[in-house]
Amino acid sequence: MTDLIDSPCHDSLDSLRSAAMRALAHWGMACREIKLIKHRENAVFKVINEAGRAYALRVHRDGYHSDAALRSELQWMAALQQAGVDVPVVVPASNGDWFMRVAPEDGENALQIDLFEWLNGMQLGTSEGGLGQNVCDIERIYRTIGNIAARLHNQAQQWTPPAGFTRAAWDAAGLVGPAPLWGRFWALETLSLSQRALIVEARDIVRVQLAAMEEAPDHSDYYGLIHADFVPENLLVDQSVVRLLDFDDAGYGWHLFELATALYFIRDDPNYPIARAALIAGYREHRSLPDAILAKLPVFLMARGFTYLGWMHTRQGTETARELTPLVTRLACTLAEEFVAAHRAGHGLP
Repeated sequence: MTDLIDSPCHDSLDSLRSAAMRALAHWGMACREIKLIKHRENAVFKVINEAGRAYALRVHRDGYHSDAALRSELQWMAALQQAGVDVPVVVPASNGDWFMRVAPEDGENALQIDLFEWLNGMQLGTSEGGLGQNVCDIERIYRTIGNIAARLHNQAQQWTPPAGFTRAAWDAAGLVGPAPLWGRFWALETLSLSQRALIVEARDIVRVQLAAMEEAPDHSDYYGLIHADFVPENLLVDQSVVRLLDFDDAGYGWHLFELATALYFIRDDPNYPIARAALIAGYREHRSLPDAILAKLPVFLMARGFTYLGWMHTRQGTETARELTPLVTRLACTLAEEFVAAHRAGHGLP
């Protein structure tokens, strides 16, 4: 885990810290030190117990995931760990449950809280920091991302989820349906009339493309459980071990959506072609990705851009949205211009 604190979006920190402290009793743990690490959709605290052992404790935003969905997330993480994919190790509560519901002292709703073994290491990289000029580093980072993504998809294709397993779907409905998972992105208040028209046109093209892909006979070969937030920040390096973090967005989706997520924020970088080639090469070391399927990557880059617009739309007024909406809008609209122009010209997808 890293010592990065994101701009908080929901719930008071005092309330979340109160719930975190109260939750530790369910793990039979007394806290010597607690420190906020991250606060966005959930709050992550570094907890050090009386014996000096460190853990990562996660306090979830009320109502973000159902109990069944959170339990499913933790079950998949445990299955990945057993399959040799390095992910955080879940620490069950004293009663064996994957997580507990604990109310803060102020009497608000009980919040979902889970605990993980602490991971040492450093982030593999950052999206907003750019790729830099070291070609070897770029190739190493994105080949690693491709490797791990492919291994994760292989495990998911071979694994039978337990009864009651449920996660959201990043499918056509979840991405470009009437009620997308992250909100009606075309309704973002800060879009101009021309930008909104452009985004709607691009949305309709993506909708047609995804519908066709979902009807294809080989659909299941390229669709399944995905992490859905495969960015360098979520890969933690500790010597030769690289671990994948933050399964909060995990669900069912296209494998190409996974790769699009890894590439989206670096499209403007001069070394983007190097990163893209390394990502694909790394993926193909462990899993098949035919050129005919890869040709659809622009569809998923566009869909990824929509999700970020939707995220901003549903969080207007927060510090994070105020800071990031201009960037997210510029990236999505620039891509939409290319995407729509290629479609209009009949030249295929960009």
